[in-house]
Amino acid sequence: MKNFFVSHKNPVAVVLFIILAAGIFSYTKMQSSLFPEVTFPKIKVIADNGLQPVGKMMITVTKPLENAIKRVPGLKNIRSITSRGSCEISAFMGWKEDIDLCKQQVESSINQIKDELPPGTNISVEKMNPSILPVIGYVIKGKGRSRIEINQIANYTVKPYLSQVPGVSEIRVIGGKTKEFHVELQPQKMSALSVTPAMITTALSESNFISSNGYLNDYNRMYLTVTDANVKNLEELQNLVISNNGKRVLHLQDIANMVIAEQTEYVRVNANGENALLIAVVKQPNANLIDITTGVEKRIAELNKTVLPRGVNISSYYVQADFVNESIRSVSDSLWIGLLLAIVVCVIFLRSAKSSAVILITIPLTISLTILTLYVLGYNFNIMTLGAIAASIGLIIDDAIVVVEQIHRTHEEHPETPTKELLSKSVNYLLPAMIGSSISTIVIFFPFILLSGVAGAYFKILANTMMITLICSFLVTWIGLPVIYLLLSGKRKSVDTEIAIHERKSGKWISFFILRPVISFAFVLALIASVYYISSRLETGFLPEMDEGSIVLDYTSPPGTSLQETDRMLRQVEKLFPSVPEIETYSRRTGTQMGFFITEPNYGDYLIQLRKDRKRSTEEVIDEIRKKVESTQPALQIDFGQVIGDMLGDLMASTQPIEIKIYGDNVNVLQDLARKVAEITENVKGTADVFDGITIAGPSINIEPNNQKLAQFGITPADFQAQLQTQLEGSVIGNIFEKEQQTAIRMIYPDAINTTIDRMKNGTIFLPNGKLQPLVKLAKITPEPGSAEIERENLQSMIPVTARLNNRDLGSVMTELQQEIKSKVNLPQGYHISYGGAYQEQQQSFSELLIILLSAVLLVFTVMIFMFKDIKVALLIIAISILGISGSMIALFITNTPLNVGSYTGIIMIIGIIGENAIFTFLQFHQTLETNTPDEAVVYAISTRLRPKLMTAIGAIIALSPIALGIGTGAQLHQPLAIAVIGGFVIALPLLLIVYPSMLRLLFKNSIAKS
Repeated sequence: MKNFFVSHKNPVAVVLFIILAAGIFSYTKMQSSLFPEVTFPKIKVIADNGLQPVGKMMITVTKPLENAIKRVPGLKNIRSITSRGSCEISAFMGWKEDIDLCKQQVESSINQIKDELPPGTNISVEKMNPSILPVIGYVIKGKGRSRIEINQIANYTVKPYLSQVPGVSEIRVIGGKTKEFHVELQPQKMSALSVTPAMITTALSESNFISSNGYLNDYNRMYLTVTDANVKNLEELQNLVISNNGKRVLHLQDIANMVIAEQTEYVRVNANGENALLIAVVKQPNANLIDITTGVEKRIAELNKTVLPRGVNISSYYVQADFVNESIRSVSDSLWIGLLLAIVVCVIFLRSAKSSAVILITIPLTISLTILTLYVLGYNFNIMTLGAIAASIGLIIDDAIVVVEQIHRTHEEHPETPTKELLSKSVNYLLPAMIGSSISTIVIFFPFILLSGVAGAYFKILANTMMITLICSFLVTWIGLPVIYLLLSGKRKSVDTEIAIHERKSGKWISFFILRPVISFAFVLALIASVYYISSRLETGFLPEMDEGSIVLDYTSPPGTSLQETDRMLRQVEKLFPSVPEIETYSRRTGTQMGFFITEPNYGDYLIQLRKDRKRSTEEVIDEIRKKVESTQPALQIDFGQVIGDMLGDLMASTQPIEIKIYGDNVNVLQDLARKVAEITENVKGTADVFDGITIAGPSINIEPNNQKLAQFGITPADFQAQLQTQLEGSVIGNIFEKEQQTAIRMIYPDAINTTIDRMKNGTIFLPNGKLQPLVKLAKITPEPGSAEIERENLQSMIPVTARLNNRDLGSVMTELQQEIKSKVNLPQGYHISYGGAYQEQQQSFSELLIILLSAVLLVFTVMIFMFKDIKVALLIIAISILGISGSMIALFITNTPLNVGSYTGIIMIIGIIGENAIFTFLQFHQTLETNTPDEAVVYAISTRLRPKLMTAIGAIIALSPIALGIGTGAQLHQPLAIAVIGGFVIALPLLLIVYPSMLRLLFKNSIAKS
């Protein structure tokens, strides 16, 4: 490659231009999302069977389903929650399994045993992924319009209109009221006329239909004959004939009142304290969030402007794309700011506009090639890929600086030699070291394939992006940079006038240190001591946390609390929100939740959006809201989180960082243990939102019919139950088709919603002859207390005690908690405790990351052996690289940053970074040793590599500083990684400039110069 750069200058320049253009094109085409599209290996099954008691539901539904799902290949874990009339089963598959195939296998296994389940059991199966949760939320309001009208506008105007946006999977309408025609029976009139509810049902079913009679031919044409007996409106319903005894035709309006009413639903929804209807937009998997948001917002503007009736308005209360855009913009800004600051460092050190311009052009080319490669491989812009590029900027700058500085130095040492002659010489001189150093930084990411779980799902993408970036950096620096330098040099054959002749410093300070190795040994011992001191005191966590600017407040009122009372309590909570200045908007769901869950009427959640210009963090705002709610509404069980963090928790085994799972076979003993563990957890500093895991369903009224009495009066148990249902919630007995919708006809008693226990006991039942019989004579009525939900894991009964963290790290809280539980809780024989949640994931990830760290060390060591063929040198470089970890730990300790998956990744990166720098120094030393003494060779090698080392370290530190400072939305995710890398770089300087040369001199002190 002696004259390659000169002879291929123009072709390479064209290729570089194409790469730049293709990179810009790819940048405009790449999709954007907050996180990479990851398929979580979780399948959820929800079974509903009316209001079966918990015990019966467990035996007849939950256990058969568990046993069926257990047979599915690839199943790792199975958890179930059984409550009154429903059960929720979560099947966790292996991360390498095809989740779509697993879902089919789960459905197939369930279908095989479906006939064994009780009649009427409805089963839903969903694979859990981020796309099941809404990405945009809107509120629709219409002053002066009823909730029925608003609901119809939402369902029949807004929903179809928004569904047309490409990438939208579902438009959910939450809240509002559904229109119904109520047939309010008058029992006394019915009894006097010998009419029963069954007669009304029969009359309507025999009258309200449309049916084909067959075809007829007439004048060579075929006609389909149809009997249309449909009831078309309220007037026809009123005139429906119930009976005709020859003396009198009895119409429905003679025995009942017909009214248009709202369907009774045990759901309450409001926005900013006012009753409202919410519209949630759910996106398709792999769809572009930004494009969907733009399309939906355009449609909303059209709806508000021209489509919706006057006075009806739609406004947003949650837009995930805003956070995504801010996060991506923040990481991008950090990337470019860091890059510009690093180039300033280059200008200061090189004092050459041309050399600095070469770096300024090379780095965007590297990023363009990286973006092009990511686009071709199907990656998208998200916080992991952009964060990886931002974290790699230091290494990209390192590659460029090394080559530019070498060319620049060669010019300084040979000022009269033309650039064309020096260029190939400089690059060829560095090529072996460039290859070795690039391989040493790339191979450290290979072992990340071992990382499993949610951490592996996301950080593998970060590691892959870093590998791609470093490979692109090597290619551009090796082939492109010399051509760029040549193009900027013009046609002059002499040295550039701006490059001053450089005199290498004598390096007295280097001699001072290498002649006193005790200083190096003392420094190494100090680093080892610091690691020993810090290791037991360093905070630990799992995934880095982000300040999303939104809060999810889950709440539960006491078991059995009516919807009205729960709503009253929450209205009091909402009066507290105006006193928190950071709250911008909020929406509330009662009786329903975001996601795929069993939800009782006393459950629900708030989605609180905070102002962007606030001074306090989300955690500080949560603390204030928590204190106010707990002091004013102590009966409410509350739990705080952030939207995306909560979403990730829902997709994993537990939504909470802390989960203490207590196993046993006696529910009462388990509950006693759970209460005790919850009390201990509450007293551990740093815990909040502690829940004992005991969920009690509301009380019930058990009505046990007397079959002898029913038979005596000619009533079947089914008819008896149907009459009771009519008295309470009503029975749907038909539909009326209006426009493009059907409206239910509900037969019900007047004021049924306000029926009390006494009023029910004083109620009556129709006999077949139309006479009334008191209910208490036909059945036994017994109030029963609520029963606890039953939770199981891997077919064993279990109660999970959960809690969140509050201003304390996960590791120290769990250590103290485990000690307290071990000393204060005596477990009966056959009972045991295990720890789940984020702690379990953390322990698994940390053990895998330790293996990855050791594998990275071995891989770098292998590279050194192949390069230098000297085990002593390889061991020295590895030892120096490992010592660099101390800098990362010191930086984490000083900044109170926990050791988590992010910072652990930064520590692993330091191994390769220090190994890379050590290669260049040893290459220089080894070549100089051929003509000089070891002392002279060390001094020359260090003084020669001093400038590039300082430029690399300072440039990389400055480039990472915006991320390390956590500036901007979403920067907190990569902040631990950046801090760990910066700490490693800071300690790397004395290690590479003092310790490394001192050890080299000791290794080679007996070497004699060859000439």
